[in-house]
Amino acid sequence: MKYYIVIPAHNEQDLIGLTLQSLVTQTVLPAKVVVVNDNSTDKTEEVVLSFAKDNPYISVVNKTSDAIHLPGSKVIQAFQKGFETLDSDYDIMVKIDGDLIFPPNYFETIIKHFESDPKIGMAGGFCYIDKNGEWVLENLTDKDHIRGALKAYRKETFQQIGGLKPAMGWDTVDELLCKYYDWKIVTDESLHVKHLKPTGANYNKTARYKQGEAFYTLGYGFWITAIASAKLAMMKKKPFLFLDYIKGFLKAKKAKTPLLVTPEQAKFIRNYRLQKMKQKLF
Repeated sequence: MKYYIVIPAHNEQDLIGLTLQSLVTQTVLPAKVVVVNDNSTDKTEEVVLSFAKDNPYISVVNKTSDAIHLPGSKVIQAFQKGFETLDSDYDIMVKIDGDLIFPPNYFETIIKHFESDPKIGMAGGFCYIDKNGEWVLENLTDKDHIRGALKAYRKETFQQIGGLKPAMGWDTVDELLCKYYDWKIVTDESLHVKHLKPTGANYNKTARYKQGEAFYTLGYGFWITAIASAKLAMMKKKPFLFLDYIKGFLKAKKAKTPLLVTPEQAKFIRNYRLQKMKQKLF
């Protein structure tokens, strides 16, 4: 199976080389890698070009956008710009961040998962962060969720869910739509990926309300949002974030922000979320 990788990157000169080094040493190489240099003011582009010299499947696309780092939309707009430069001759579409180090067998293993069952629509490993010289699981989500930093989609799945949505919550709605269309999602605990910059390290104040807005646009409704917000705030060990999330939800509701999903999909998502919550309680 052929896989294409798109890497949105903003000022990643120190880390993107490590990511690319881990890609050019994969046991099964990517057919194409596009790095979208999103408004970088450092040497990101030069680092990528130095890899492209010896690895012709690597290319760089330059994009200008706002410098402010908001989770979700900016990253996916950059992804889209890279995706548009690719043909459709792939089996697996991959979106990764420019601050990861993959083990050499990562993509060979991901391909094996896809080949093992035609109903698998998404697959991924787990992010580990450096805590005092030790690599520990970056524990921000459930074990059955694939982190936004390392998504791999079967082509048919990617097309059916309508690609990636340029909004915060894109990395949750993709999985919920996968379930809606009856695809399976596989996470492989044997695949440890080093995440060199912990998630959320550089989000600003506006971004805090974005999470609540995302819960609204996923069609969660108030009670599911309240539970999800409490859980996320606890996981991040910042209980006050709960209020930001709820504020963001109510702001989005008041502004009648359009949902990322159809009413039918929203209903499915609410039922699915409630079922998952019940399973955990009982």
